[in-house]
Amino acid sequence: MREIDLLTEFSRKAGSKLEPENIKIDDTTLRDGEQTAGVVFANDEKVHIAKMLDDIGVHQIETGIPAMGGDEKEAIRKIASLDLSCSILGWNRAVKSDIDASIECGVDSVAVSISSSDIHIEHKLRKSREWVLESMKSCVDYAKSFNLYVSVNAEDASRSDMEFLLQFARTARDAGADRLRYCDTLGILDPFDTFMKVKTIIDIIGIDIEMHTHNDFGMAIANAIAGIKAGATYVNTTINGLGERAGNATFEELVMALKYIEGVDLGFNTKLFRGLSEYVASASGRILPIWKPIVGGNLFVYECESKISAVMSDPKTYRLFSAGDVGLERNIIIGKYSGAKSITFKLSSLGYKVSEKEAMQLAEIVRDKSVSLKRSLFDSEIIDAYKSYKGESKKSKKSDNLTGKKGGS
Repeated sequence: MREIDLLTEFSRKAGSKLEPENIKIDDTTLRDGEQTAGVVFANDEKVHIAKMLDDIGVHQIETGIPAMGGDEKEAIRKIASLDLSCSILGWNRAVKSDIDASIECGVDSVAVSISSSDIHIEHKLRKSREWVLESMKSCVDYAKSFNLYVSVNAEDASRSDMEFLLQFARTARDAGADRLRYCDTLGILDPFDTFMKVKTIIDIIGIDIEMHTHNDFGMAIANAIAGIKAGATYVNTTINGLGERAGNATFEELVMALKYIEGVDLGFNTKLFRGLSEYVASASGRILPIWKPIVGGNLFVYECESKISAVMSDPKTYRLFSAGDVGLERNIIIGKYSGAKSITFKLSSLGYKVSEKEAMQLAEIVRDKSVSLKRSLFDSEIIDAYKSYKGESKKSKKSDNLTGKKGGS
C-alpha cells in the first residue's frame, strides 16, 4: 500500500510546477570530477574553472579535499579567497582534523561524508552502525561550532537499509546539519525508486536533501530530476559528466533539462556552457564528443533534407533552443541525405547562386560523391563539384550549339 501511495504521489508531483528558487546546484567538478581515473587539474585550471562556474551562476562549488594538503589545499585556499558570489565547500571525511583543514582554507561550507550502507560499514570502514552515527554527529557538532554550513553525505545511501538511513538522517538533522546528501554511489536506482526513497526521508525526517547521482546505468540526470520532484532542493553535478566510472549527473544537461522539459529556469548564463565544457574537456584530457547532449558539436548540424527544409521554415520544428543559447553555431553540411534546398542554401552561403534545376542535378552529384567518400563534403569539395558541373554544363551547351549548326547546313 505504501508503494502504491508513493506512485500516486509521483504521478501528482510529476505534473506539479517546480519553483526555481527551491533548486540549488552544488557543482563537484573540482572534487568528484577530478576523481575520474587519470584526471588531474593544475591549480591554475582549478581556479579558472571555479571562476567560470561562478560567472555562469552556480550556487555552490565543491572545491576539493583540504585534508589532502599540498597543492590541493593551496588551490582550495586560493578559490576561497576570490570573493566569488557562490558558496565554497570543502569535502571531508567524518574526521575532525579534516574539518580543521577545511577551516584553514577559509571555506564557508563543509561536507561531512561517511558510509551508510551495511556493505560499506562492514567491509570498507570495518566498524558498526553505532560508530558511524557517533562519528558523524561528533563532526557535525564540531563544524557547526565554527558556524559552517554543513552537508552530511550518506555514501551508498541507495543500498542502505531504509530504517537505518532514516536514523542516520535524523541524527544529522538533530546535530544541526543543514542538508543530507543522498548518494546513489553506484548509480543503481531508477527514477521511481529515487522518488519514493527521497520523499520518504523528507516526509519523515524533514531535512533538506541533495541529490548525488552516478551514471553507471545512464540514469543520473533522470534520478536527479526524480529527486527534485520528490522535494530535494540541491543537486550535485559535474561539467561534462566527469566522475568515477561512468561519471556523475552532467551540469549542463541537468540545467537545460530543467529549463526546457520541466519549465524551471535557474537563471544561469547558458551561453557560456560550450566554452566551459571545452575548457574542462581540455583540462581533464577527455574528448568532448560531437554527439554529446547540449554542447556537442553536432547538436545544431543538419544534413537531412527534410530536417533542413523544416528548420529553415521554422527553427522550432527540430529544436527547443537555439545554438547561441549554449554557445554553439548552426551549420548545414552536404552529404548523402542532402537535397536541392540544402544545396541552394549552402552554395548561397558560399557566394554562389543556382537555379532549382541546377540544384537538383547538383544534389545527385554530391550525394554520389558523399557515398564514395563515406562522409559529408568539405566546403571546398562542394565548390569544386559546382564549378565542375558548370563547366560540363557549358561544354554541353557548346556541343549542342555546334550540333545544331551542323544539322542546319
